[in-house]
Amino acid sequence: MLWLYLDESGDLGFDFVNKRPSRFFTVCVMAVSHRQTNLALKQALRRTLRRKLNPPKKRSRIVEELKGSGTTLAVKQYAWRLVAGLDFGIYAMTLNKRRVYERLIQEKERIYNYVARQVIDEIPLGGVLAGVQLVVDRSKSQRQIADFNQYIERQLQSRLEPGVALDFVHGDSREWAGLQWADVFAWGIHRKHEHRDLAWFDEFRSKVRFDDVFLP
Repeated sequence: MLWLYLDESGDLGFDFVNKRPSRFFTVCVMAVSHRQTNLALKQALRRTLRRKLNPPKKRSRIVEELKGSGTTLAVKQYAWRLVAGLDFGIYAMTLNKRRVYERLIQEKERIYNYVARQVIDEIPLGGVLAGVQLVVDRSKSQRQIADFNQYIERQLQSRLEPGVALDFVHGDSREWAGLQWADVFAWGIHRKHEHRDLAWFDEFRSKVRFDDVFLP
């Protein structure tokens, strides 16, 4: 079984004259192929939330999830030490938004789906027989979800053995530890490209299997 957790960092705004959108947009997938790894990732997340973000003396506000933004480097480093020895891979594609054709900038969903596909295309699927589950942070309308699922399913089916089950989940990141990890990794990769900040990226660099820029 292969679990793919997909999240993004940055935005898909293109008005560089009147607003201040990000220059880059990153889609990141964390790939996990062992159930025990999934369990260990979840346990490490709970431990980080309990010990670092919700300690016993801090009762004013309960932090429900680990996020790349708004979480200190020290907390992310603590969380990383708990999972550094686990077996998983990180794959990312970062879009240089200033190079996107003018005629495409209004088709944000099409851009998002295409960049997501570029990432997923880099994930090895040879030998996957028990099934693939793709978990995406829930942020789309029902029509957008249907379009995304249809587009990505078509690409995955062309690379998988006949009969391999595909499951798409658009879930609440608070309920999926894998999505929270994908978020913090996506944030680190985006910081690398957007600000040339490697402080967090260097911590998990050893797990990065693919990291490229589209339209460099």
